[in-house]
Amino acid sequence: MSSNFTSREERRRKEELDEARKAGLAPAELDEDGNEINPHIPQFMAAAPWYLNQNKPGLKHQKAFNLTAEEGGDWYKRGVKTFQATKFRKGACENCGAMTHKKKDCVERPRKMGAAKTGKNIAADELVQDQIALGFDGKRDRYNGYDAEDYGRVVDRYEKAEALKAEVAKRRELERAYRKANRDTAGDVPKEDGDASDDASGSDSDDDAKAADADAEGFMEVKKRVRSAGGGASMTVRNLRIREDTAKYLRNLDLSSAYYDPKTRSMRENPTPQDDPSSQFALQFQGDNVTRKTGETLGFERLNRHAFDAYQKGQEIHMQAAPSQAELLYKQFKEKKEALSGVTKSAILEKYGNAAASEPAPEGLLLGQTEGYVEYDRAGRVIKGQERATAKSRYEEDVHEQNHTKVWGSFWQAGRWGYACCRSFQKNSYCTGKKGLDAADAAADLMKENLAAREAAMEARRGEEEEAAAREANEGGADGMGKKTKNPFDAKKDVWGGDVAEDVQLDPKKLAEALRREDARERGEGGAEGGDERKRGYNVSHEVDVTEEDMEAYRMKRQRKDDPMNAPDAGTDGYDLV
Repeated sequence: MSSNFTSREERRRKEELDEARKAGLAPAELDEDGNEINPHIPQFMAAAPWYLNQNKPGLKHQKAFNLTAEEGGDWYKRGVKTFQATKFRKGACENCGAMTHKKKDCVERPRKMGAAKTGKNIAADELVQDQIALGFDGKRDRYNGYDAEDYGRVVDRYEKAEALKAEVAKRRELERAYRKANRDTAGDVPKEDGDASDDASGSDSDDDAKAADADAEGFMEVKKRVRSAGGGASMTVRNLRIREDTAKYLRNLDLSSAYYDPKTRSMRENPTPQDDPSSQFALQFQGDNVTRKTGETLGFERLNRHAFDAYQKGQEIHMQAAPSQAELLYKQFKEKKEALSGVTKSAILEKYGNAAASEPAPEGLLLGQTEGYVEYDRAGRVIKGQERATAKSRYEEDVHEQNHTKVWGSFWQAGRWGYACCRSFQKNSYCTGKKGLDAADAAADLMKENLAAREAAMEARRGEEEEAAAREANEGGADGMGKKTKNPFDAKKDVWGGDVAEDVQLDPKKLAEALRREDARERGEGGAEGGDERKRGYNVSHEVDVTEEDMEAYRMKRQRKDDPMNAPDAGTDGYDLV
């Protein structure tokens, strides 16, 4: 017997203990390290696989359980030189002389005479760094290896450019003021072309100069008065940023909303898609993807679509290989389309006319107003004016005739219309009222009883015939083996219509004789059996019952008028249907 076998009682006690632990009535189970196991953890997670040989449940077998991996700040060092050689070494780069790469991988400028021939200006060897092991997040960290000091050079360059612009603007402002002072002292002296150009250039830099002066005097610093808690002295908070707009990453603080990329400062999706697009807040920012559908973007998209469709239809056009040709063809296509639409419009107007342009519509129809004034109360009743007339049907409504209380068509049953008051299906019949309903129900009940009695009689007769057949089979012995007595009701059903059984065996000789008799009957021949009834004797002694062979011969010889191919009266032998 297996050692893992547990009896029903042990299994029941284990389930009760698990329920008690989940309810907090029993202490939690401990793993191998002595830590408590959450009783709500499913068994398929807490149970270890058999190949780990772990007897107690726990979470050590789970992937990355209690993992405290620390991502280091290591990155590939760029431009680090190691050893500086003084002469060329065998196996080094023939261009620069470094041992860490070959001539085809050298990134320095190709020398006219390489270091292998001159032995001078030997480049230092690069640092060959081992592969850095990074985790999932480390491989996808775009700021890994980024040095903020490198961006400081960009800031310094822009600051120097701004300082140079301010110096040039200040010099222009001084020159402009000096020329203005000289004109005031000299009197009304006509301006020269050079002075006019100087004034124009100086006026362009007025705003920049004023802004620079304001920055120098500290006018652009925003201050805010903050009152202390005691209500006494107040202090000033300088450089407070006051802006009317809201940052795109603060418009929706939901973590599952649109993603904001801090490096490119872009948010492609709309952070507030649930807001009304016409509201002022939603119009301020709807995502950076909105700009993709502005400007000439849509026109360029239509041009590409036209080039693709034209190429699919067999025209030699390619947007990337011949963009000028594609644009010219698209321009010609638009001109032809406009001309064709104008021709079509003029042809339609010439044929049918333009009633809207010939006679203006009445003012009453345009404004949709009438002179009829109607006033209603709170309940919807008319208290002043004439109530609007109800649209009448062209059919007679609520016309009760022949003592009926319901109109014709108020009752529907078994695909027939009738009166709902007496359930009569005869139109213009006299209404019998409740007595008619009772009579109809009684007739239906009587019909059900008759059908039930008929079924019972048929079942009883069928049972008697089966008993008689079984009795004959027992008395007949071996001669009666294999004979099958057929129900006469089923036989007549097969003969006179209905679904013919698949296991019916027809005698070929009897079928041929039946076909001969059917041909003679159709020709009007035959003796006393068919043809002329006047030749039949008054007293007949032969059997005239219809057999299955006779019915099969009738089916084979009869004409089907509903068959379109069987049209002898057409005179075309069916060729008109080909």
